[in-house]
This record gives sequence, structure tokens and C-alpha cells, in this order.
Amino acid sequence: MTSETARFVGDIPAHYDRGLGPVIFEDYAADIARRTALGAPRDVLEIAAGTGIVTRKLRDALDPQVRLTATDLNEPMLDVARGKFRAGEEVAFETADAVSLPFVDEGFDAVVCQFGLMFFPDKAAAHREARRVLRPGGRYLFSVWDSPSYNPFARFGLELAERFFPADPPQFLKTPFSYADIDPIKEALTAAGFVNIVVSILPRVKEIADPRPFATGLICGNPFVDQVRARGGVAPETLVEEMTKRLAQEFGAGPTRVPMQAIVFEAARA
Repeated sequence: MTSETARFVGDIPAHYDRGLGPVIFEDYAADIARRTALGAPRDVLEIAAGTGIVTRKLRDALDPQVRLTATDLNEPMLDVARGKFRAGEEVAFETADAVSLPFVDEGFDAVVCQFGLMFFPDKAAAHREARRVLRPGGRYLFSVWDSPSYNPFARFGLELAERFFPADPPQFLKTPFSYADIDPIKEALTAAGFVNIVVSILPRVKEIADPRPFATGLICGNPFVDQVRARGGVAPETLVEEMTKRLAQEFGAGPTRVPMQAIVFEAARA
């Protein structure tokens, strides 16, 4: 990852987990964990595990005897993830870069990544690394966000950035929605040595009682908040207030129904 996209530090992991997790991550996490468990793997590797939202769902969905390893480049994110597991639950946490994994060849039956590929500077290398650590016939499962056209909360954030910083808008919020073209991704997977590629488009509408925690997560739960602070002149709390108002105006004040759309890829190592 680049320095701009990798800085999930300070209070960012907590805002990410509390504000974004329940709204845009947990339902998709349950889905990808279910898909993973259907393959009856013995050894599972999660990359870009973040605060352990998918990790928790994987551990619940997989047989207790399955070896589960969760990795992320950001140790502060993994610190939050570790707190979601009881003593004796079999999860190994390691700090690792997805484009250069510290694991032997053919050590896993499944590699899982939810909403992480968009941040990798060399996505082709990440695909090759996933294939390298998979056993023959092993499965690679990952999800990406569709474009802001299908995720209006992202568009709202981009509009706020341009409104408050017209000369130099913070760019981070573009990154999570920058890897949504299906055919190039399929071609990259084929080039990396994957077969039997299956693509699923998953629209969701999430109902939330109060949009403020979600707005806080959107502004403060990622490196966007550091970009705002670096520019100065506008407090992040001001942007949280504006985002809260926009979400309520567009999707209702109580409850707020947030539409979103993700794309899930499943492929097998040849």
C-alpha cells in the first residue's frame, strides 16, 4: 500500500469498526464467510483483515478445527481484531503485506479478502501471491466496492471534499471505489493462473436508526480524516455534521436506509 492509503492508525481503527462495520461491512462479511465455508477448507488465509469483521464471521462459519490466519499491514487494525476473540479460539494474527506474503507455497486451501484489493499498489502481484500460497484447486475469494454510482454514500463524501476544499480536495475516498471494472479484474485473475471465475453483484439496503455514527465512520474511520487535518481550515466534526444531514435528507432520518453494492469474485487455482 502507499503511505496515503495505509495509515489506518490512531483513532481511525475504532471509528472504522464502530461506525462503518455494522453498516457496510458486516453483512458482506457474513456472505463471504459462508462462501468460504462451502469449500470445506482446512487452512484459510485472510488478507487485509482490518479490524477482524470478516475474521469473526469466518471463525463462526468454519469448522473449529480449521486453521485460520488473519493478516493486515496495519498493526493497530489487528489490535482491534484480536479483541473480538475469546481465549482458545484458533486465530493466528500476523502483520503482512498482501503483495509479498510471508508464507510458504501451497500452504492454504482458501485466501479471502474483503474490500482490500482497491488499496494494493500492485494488484497483479497480490493476485499472484494469492495463487502462490494456495494449494492446487484452492479458492480465492474477494470483494470490491462497485462504483460511487451504486454507492451514493461514497459520492456524498467526494462531494463534501470538493465543496470544502475546492482547490485541493482530499483524494482518499476515491480509492475504495476505484477497482470496479469486472472484465479487467477477470483478465487479471486469468493472467495470474486462476480458473472457474465466478462474479456476483450484491446490492444491499441497510437500515440504521441513527446516521451520525455512520457519518463519523465515513469521515473519521479512514485516512480521509488525516488528509482533512493536513489541509486545515475545516474541522472533521464539521464534515461529520454535514454528512449526517446529507444521509438523513437522502435516505430518511429515522430510520435511514442506506443503499450500497459490492462485487464478489470467486476463483480457483489451476
